[in-house]
Amino acid sequence: MSSVVDPRLLTQSGAQALGRGDFAGARALFEQIVATGRADGPVFLGLAVACRGLGDGAGKVAALDRLLSVDPRHLRGLMMKADHFAEAGDARAAAAFCRQALKVSPPAGRLPPELAAELRRAQAMSDAYAADYERHLLDAVGPAAEGPEGTRFRESVELMLGRKRVYLQEPRHYYFPGLPQIQFYGREPFPWLAGLEVAAPAIRAELQALLEDGAAFSPYVKSQSDRPFDDGHGMRDNADWSALYLWRDGEPVADIVARCPATMAAMERLPLCGIAGRTPSILFSRLAPGAKIPPHNGFINTRLIGHLPLIVPGQCGFRVGNAVREWREGQAWLFDDTIEHEAWNDSAEDRIILIFDVWRPELSEAERAMVAGLFAAVDAYGGGPAAWGV
Repeated sequence: MSSVVDPRLLTQSGAQALGRGDFAGARALFEQIVATGRADGPVFLGLAVACRGLGDGAGKVAALDRLLSVDPRHLRGLMMKADHFAEAGDARAAAAFCRQALKVSPPAGRLPPELAAELRRAQAMSDAYAADYERHLLDAVGPAAEGPEGTRFRESVELMLGRKRVYLQEPRHYYFPGLPQIQFYGREPFPWLAGLEVAAPAIRAELQALLEDGAAFSPYVKSQSDRPFDDGHGMRDNADWSALYLWRDGEPVADIVARCPATMAAMERLPLCGIAGRTPSILFSRLAPGAKIPPHNGFINTRLIGHLPLIVPGQCGFRVGNAVREWREGQAWLFDDTIEHEAWNDSAEDRIILIFDVWRPELSEAERAMVAGLFAAVDAYGGGPAAWGV
C-alpha cells in the first residue's frame, strides 16, 4: 500500500530540520514535496535556505526562481537573490533586487519585525549601491563633461542617477508639438534682452511712481462668474500674488500705459506674443512677504514668459523644472511656463518684477499666424469672452 504525502506535515518537518541545522534532511523533505507538484512559496523558500546551508548555489538560485515565480513580491526571496548576487560581485543585479524589494513591499510599519528588518536592509543596500554607482559614473565621465559644452550631458547623467526628474511641457490648454523642452532659455536667441536690461532703471522709476500714488494691484488669479470655480492652487483671489497690468488680454490699460512711456518703449522692441483678445500680457507682478506660488503649469507652449526683476529684497527664488534661480534686479530671463514652476518670497518685503510674453523663437511667422487664427476661431464660438482653457 502506497503512503500518501502530506505537504503540510513535510513542510513542518523540513522547517524543524532547518532549525536543527540539518540542511541535507531539510532539502530531502522539501524536494519530496516539490516532486508531488504541490509545492508553494514556503516550500521553495525552505529549499533555498537548505541549499544555501549546503553550499549549493545553483540549487539555491533555482529554488528562489521558483519561489519568485509563485510570489514575485516575496521580500525574503528578493533579498536572498540580492545577497546571492552581492556575494558573486554583481552589484548591478544585487541593486536591482533590492530596489524591487523596496518597490513591492508594504511600509516597514505594516510588517512583522523580522521582515521590517529585511526591508531596512534592502534600503541600506540600495542606498550603498546607488552611492557607489554614482561615484563610479562621475569619476568616469566627470572630466569629459567639464565646461559649457558638457552642460546638457551633465544634466543627462543627473537624470539617469535620479538626482533630477524629467520635467516636460504640460500646457493646461494648447500643445504645439515639436518644440524643444527647455526650462530657462539662454540669452543668445534674444539679442533684445540687453536693451531691455538697459531700460530697467527707467522702468523701475515708473513703477516706483505708481506705487507712491497708490496704484491698485489686484489678485493675479481671479474668480470668473461665467466659469466653474477652482481654487487656482490656493491662489484664487489671493492678494499675496497680485498684478498691475499695462496690457491685459491683448489690450492696453490706457491709464497705466500713459504713465509708463519708458516701459512701453522697451516693450515695443520685443517680439511680443500677439493673439487677439489674449496676449500680450504686460504687468508688474507683486509677491508679498512670506508668500509662495505653488507648483503649476501655464496654458500654451507657443510663447515664453519673460521676467525683468525690479524690486527684489533677497531670499526670493524661482524654480522651473529642475532649475532653481534667484531674481537679480535688472537681470532678465525667459522660461517655458508650461513646464512646472513655482516661486517664493522668504523676505520681509514685497518682490516686484515686470512680466511679459513673447513668441517662442522656434515658431515661424506662418505658424504664429496659424496659432493666432486658431484662438480667433475659439473666441468666435459661443459669444463669451476669451479665457484660457475653455
